[in-house]
Amino acid sequence: MVMGDIATGTDLLVIGGGPGGYVAAIRAAQEGVDTTLVEREAYGGTCLNHGCIPSKAFITAADVAHDAATAAEMGVHADPAVDVAAMAEWKDGVVEELTGGVESLCEANGVNLIEGTAAFEDEHTARIAHGGEGQGMETVEFERAVIATGSRPVELPGFDFADDPVWSSREALAADAVPDDLVVVGAGYIGMELSTTFAKLGADVTVVEMLEDALPTYERDVARVVTERAEELGIEFHFGEGAAGWEETADGRIAVETETESGDRATYEADRVLVAVGREPVTDTLELEAVDLDPDEDGFLQTDDRARTDLEHVFAVGDVAGEPMLAHKASEEGIVAAEVAAGNPAALDYQAVPAAVFTDPEIGTVGMTEAEAEEAGFSPVVGRMPLRASGRALTMAESDGFVRVVADEGTGFVLGGQIVGPEASELVAELALAIEMGARLGDVAGTIHAHPTLSEAVHEAAENAMGKAIHTGNR
Repeated sequence: MVMGDIATGTDLLVIGGGPGGYVAAIRAAQEGVDTTLVEREAYGGTCLNHGCIPSKAFITAADVAHDAATAAEMGVHADPAVDVAAMAEWKDGVVEELTGGVESLCEANGVNLIEGTAAFEDEHTARIAHGGEGQGMETVEFERAVIATGSRPVELPGFDFADDPVWSSREALAADAVPDDLVVVGAGYIGMELSTTFAKLGADVTVVEMLEDALPTYERDVARVVTERAEELGIEFHFGEGAAGWEETADGRIAVETETESGDRATYEADRVLVAVGREPVTDTLELEAVDLDPDEDGFLQTDDRARTDLEHVFAVGDVAGEPMLAHKASEEGIVAAEVAAGNPAALDYQAVPAAVFTDPEIGTVGMTEAEAEEAGFSPVVGRMPLRASGRALTMAESDGFVRVVADEGTGFVLGGQIVGPEASELVAELALAIEMGARLGDVAGTIHAHPTLSEAVHEAAENAMGKAIHTGNR
């Protein structure tokens, strides 16, 4: 310890206050564990401050404006004026309310809060560097630790986020004006969400993607619905092209250059370029060598089903512990880590982790696809309900998409589901619950669903898998 440092002790040290870290800290404190949470920037982490929440606020606001402007078919004629600066102020208010709530919840549950950056000194000691000149250091001794340092956007060579025209998702969500022309590098879920949002707010959007389709981690028929809707919004796609660099033009704009595998080059002019090619775990601040922990080749910390690293008393949760990089998965890992740290029986089960993409239309998936079920040794049976046959979807003028249910043919157990359509992020919860509780197709089909609702499509898809659908042709 350096002379003048503050030295404290805690049973559980949680490093990182995002949805994995703050949840772990609160649950551990609820279990009577003396818990200290260290956060270097803002409580709530990337999700609340620069990701999930601000993006959904922007998406919702853009949808309101777009829906009002395109409702002539319903007899509604409007030309809404969009004040992006006011929209950003409203979004920031939502973020501030939620982040303040996280801090209050931690304090109310007796969690000790420290602002600063934590790094390991040895297996039971960490040093906290406080932000700001002259703020000094603090030494914390701990019995157990939870690493929840999250992730950050991947930076492409030649596209430095410090350069004004180059945006990561963070800069895009902090924008108080819409560029006339925007190039988006990457057609994964972040790139597609933000491309759609900016297009609805009036930008001319061009998307370049190295692979041959958008949303490459999703089945093609799911991704196709979203891509076609994006093209209707005027978004221009260029697949099989990787971003090679950018330069300023004579008129103060930028020119983004791309290259194909065969060496063909193309140039797209814009006011801004948004790089959304993925996220990488943050471990470089931790000095992991001090505790002999080595990330894998992708930078993740490997854990067991109790969220423990190779050191039994050190846990890792959230993005830093690997895919899927989802806030709700981080929170569940945080709960398990806290329970185990408190001496309680707990273990992780990833079979029913839903994923949602807030594109237009939304995507909601959980469990296995048909191909994954076959690979796992099941004999899958699939039921499908197109939303064009849904009365509620038609009354919303949102009939693109479908609900698909995957089950085991012999037992009827629900194995997975894929939904693309309005409110898919909400509808997928029913299928997640069905998987978690071991429900069969008959359980879903035998549950009375309110009419007219979108959830009826889940009911109908289950009946379709059983060959008993009423409102759509059976398989």
